[in-house]
Amino acid sequence: MADKTIKSPMPGTFYRRPDPESETFVNEGDEVSAGDTVGLVEVMKSFHEIKAEEGGTVSKVLVEDEEPVGAGQDLIELG
Repeated sequence: MADKTIKSPMPGTFYRRPDPESETFVNEGDEVSAGDTVGLVEVMKSFHEIKAEEGGTVSKVLVEDEEPVGAGQDLIELG
């Protein structure tokens, strides 16, 4: 079980990268700090940054790029 999880605050489409040509925000094994952007959720053509509330190491990315997500759904596990 993960020490911490980053959840989607709203339903929408999750994006792991800022645009199709860019690298992903985070990958498994990456260190993140509080406030780091780890993904985007698109709702009605508006993009909302998903930020880490705490620091840690990304142990698992639970959703794929462009996957629909629900409010409160776990997106990323931090160890």
